[in-house]
Amino acid sequence: MVGPANKRQKRDEYKNAKGDKPATELPKKKFYRQRAHANPFSDHQLTYPASPAHMDWSSYYPAFVLDTSTEQIVPENLARVGTGGAVKKLKQDVEVADIGCGFGGLTVALAPLMPNTLILGLEIRTQVTEYVQERIRALRAQHPGQYENAACLRANTMKFLPNFFKKHQLSKVFLCFPDPHFKARKHKARIVSTTLNSEYAYVVRPGGIIYTITDVEDVHNWMVQHFNAHPSFERVGEEEQEADECVKTMRVETEEGKKVERNKGQKFVALFGRLEDPAWE
Repeated sequence: MVGPANKRQKRDEYKNAKGDKPATELPKKKFYRQRAHANPFSDHQLTYPASPAHMDWSSYYPAFVLDTSTEQIVPENLARVGTGGAVKKLKQDVEVADIGCGFGGLTVALAPLMPNTLILGLEIRTQVTEYVQERIRALRAQHPGQYENAACLRANTMKFLPNFFKKHQLSKVFLCFPDPHFKARKHKARIVSTTLNSEYAYVVRPGGIIYTITDVEDVHNWMVQHFNAHPSFERVGEEEQEADECVKTMRVETEEGKKVERNKGQKFVALFGRLEDPAWE
C-alpha cells in the first residue's frame, strides 16, 4: 500500500507542474519551506567567485548588463572565469545587501523604493533561495520594467562576503531578525561579531549604513555592543533613524517582522553609520 506523498514528493510534483503555469504566478511558499536554521560552519557545497572581479552578475540583473557592442571595454577590466570566457559587466555595481534575506520580503520591497539601485538578497538555504528567485521572476513578469534591480543568490556571508563585494562597494547592509543562537557556545555563529564587523567595514563605504532589527532584546544589545566597540562604526541617532524610509520598510516587510507584529511582540532597531577611514601617516 502506497502512503501519502511526503514533503519532497509534493515539492517535486509542484515544481514539475510549474511549466504549465503562467510566468506571472507567484510561487507557493509551502513548497519551499526548510529548516529555519543552517549551520554557517558546515560545508554547504556552495559555489563562489575567487574575487569580486570574477563574479558574473549578468544572469541576476539582465536588464543592467553593459552593452559591449557600443562601449569601448579595456581588456584588463574584464575579469576571466575558469572556462576562459569573459565575465559580462554590469552598468553599475550591487550596492545593497540583504543578508539572510529569508523569503525575500524586504528584498522585493526595497526594489521599487530604490529603482535605480541594485539590491541583492543573500540566503544560505537552498529551497528558500529558490523561492525568492522564483518570486522575483514572477514579479518581473507581472510588472514589466520593475524588480529588475532585485536578485537573490545562495551564499554563506560569514565565510565568503569579500568574495562577492569589493572594498567600499556597498551603501547599505540589512541584518534582519538574525538567528539568535541563544546558547553561549553558539554565539560564535552570530552574524554580528568582532571579526565579521571588520568585514562589514571593508565592504561598506564611508557614509554607508548597517541596518539591524530583531525581536530578541539580548541579540539587539549584542549587536549594539559589538558595533559600538568597532572603530569603523557609529550608531545613528534615533531621529535620523526614524526618518529613514528603509527603516519603515524593514519594520513591516520581512516575514519575521510580520510574525512579530501578529504576535504583538517588540522590535528592536539600531542603525550604524560607516565612518571615514583615518588618514594614514
